[in-house]
Amino acid sequence: MCGIVGYIGHENAAPILLNGLKRLEYRGYDSAGMAIWQKDDSILLTRRVGKVANLAAALPLDHDDAGLGISHTRWATHGGVTEPNTHPHSSWNGLIHLVHNGVIENYEQLKTTLASKGVRFSNETDSEVLSNLIAYNLETLKEGISEKSVYKAIRTSLAAVEGTYGLAIICSKLPGVLFGARKGSPLILGVGKNEMMLASDASAIRARTREVVYLDDNQIVTMTEDKFNITTMEEAAVVPEISTISWKDEDAELGNFAHYMLKEIHDQPSALENAFRGRLDLTEGTCKFGGLNLSRQDIRHIDRILIVACGTAWHSGLVGEYLIERYARIPVEVEYASEFRYRNAPMDKNTLVIVISQSGETIDTLEAQREAQRKGYHVIGIINNVGSTIARENDGGIYQHSGPEIGVASTKAFTSQVLILSMLSCYLGRTRDLSYAEGCKMVKAVQELPALVKQTLSLADSLKAVAKDFAKYQDFLFLGRLEMFPIALEGALKLKEISYIHAEGYPAAEMKHGPIALISEDCPSVVIVPDDETLRKNLSSVQEVRARKGKVIIITDSHEIPSSLADEIIIVPKAHNCVLPILMTIPLQLLSYYIAVELGKDVDKPRNLAKSVTVE
Repeated sequence: MCGIVGYIGHENAAPILLNGLKRLEYRGYDSAGMAIWQKDDSILLTRRVGKVANLAAALPLDHDDAGLGISHTRWATHGGVTEPNTHPHSSWNGLIHLVHNGVIENYEQLKTTLASKGVRFSNETDSEVLSNLIAYNLETLKEGISEKSVYKAIRTSLAAVEGTYGLAIICSKLPGVLFGARKGSPLILGVGKNEMMLASDASAIRARTREVVYLDDNQIVTMTEDKFNITTMEEAAVVPEISTISWKDEDAELGNFAHYMLKEIHDQPSALENAFRGRLDLTEGTCKFGGLNLSRQDIRHIDRILIVACGTAWHSGLVGEYLIERYARIPVEVEYASEFRYRNAPMDKNTLVIVISQSGETIDTLEAQREAQRKGYHVIGIINNVGSTIARENDGGIYQHSGPEIGVASTKAFTSQVLILSMLSCYLGRTRDLSYAEGCKMVKAVQELPALVKQTLSLADSLKAVAKDFAKYQDFLFLGRLEMFPIALEGALKLKEISYIHAEGYPAAEMKHGPIALISEDCPSVVIVPDDETLRKNLSSVQEVRARKGKVIIITDSHEIPSSLADEIIIVPKAHNCVLPILMTIPLQLLSYYIAVELGKDVDKPRNLAKSVTVE
């Protein structure tokens, strides 16, 4: 969601902050701003609605600053998209400047209290309340301005706050010091040579340093250009663990592709190979995972699995439900993370909870994990971001190793999640009742998958032509059965996300129970038709659509479907059922991408969406 970049060091802060903000543009935002410490000891505050380029154009040319500043890309929550509502926010007395990710839930109460004491407000945001609260407490201390007094004012203020925050803070009377604080919203400290950075995402700082410290909730960091100090809200010292960002710069570069989404669709063969590298046991016909922290005896006692996720990750969980139940014979339920935390659903004592999140920072999923752990359940995560909060707090997990995913609409992260769930179904099954022969078939299918995905990607030109013909429609139905139903949901979501076309995913047989009313010449159907026991039933659904003059695109691995049965037939390679959902996904990704391009949409940064959803 919103992006934070802070810098303190020996170089000009403005270009470093701008570069960091540009690297965060993929997260989704509607305005941007920065506060820079000037060499004359004043603060230059610049804010603009729209793109980071608008902010860059508003800055003085050949700007020479004092090497300290904070910056932000805002995605509007409290208050409209206006310059006064854009971060950074300054306190009424000019003492405190800050940028904030998160939501202050009791901001109205705090605002009323501060206003009664003569504090003035200039915008609609909850974030301005924080800047005024810290400044008010700093004045109330009557200790003068020092690193110690500002730290104390920050700590006192945050103790009164209900909600979530990731903060970067400077004081206009305290040169050479940058403060940060975190609760429920990611914040990373970058440790460089004679410079320090703060960011909400590692991609913003990797150009300066690969050495990072992932702050935990209820921690405050104080930085100068050559040192930093981290404490808890209770003022206990924290011994930092410095991690190294592992992915390479080129992993996040666009290369020769028109959009990050297209690049990441084509990244999938290598992303999937990274997901299974070192995890296949061809001799035993199984998969292996080193970080689950579950013994074989524990696995044999699992009575139920609960998968918790949001959005695209929820769809991967639905595919996992079918695969785990089929191959491991363990009952599985899939919950929206946002619902799980607030339900009081009874759970079996021998329930394994699996949380799925590409970023590892999805707030609903994080809170669902904490709720499950609070109730004593073992929680494992399927996560792409190694240093993320979910990854650090769960009881065990599996890293995707997909590399950075910049496009807002998830592609390679989704398919690697499905692959990991497929591998997990093999591992759980082989630990319980799955035969050696079937395990060997599954392992071989996983091993062969990257080559089959490359073969499927060769359909891109055909799908581009299909997209050109179908971009004129404003409503789509996506239909599938069994594990292809979640793929239909995912296909519909991709089309909605990047083209803004209304699309719905349904189990194919459910079409007769209502959605068939939508079928007309103006509402095409995309039907996923695997060559399995559901083939005839799916083709029957296709006939029902055709009888009502509906256009049909079939995605299939069968070569026996008559061309007269559909307007377009897209044939993917044959594969084992445990990986076939992945191959069926690729054409849906390409179809959505090319339709969005045909319509002139901003594919990588669709309106109103953010890559990492860190507020409830």
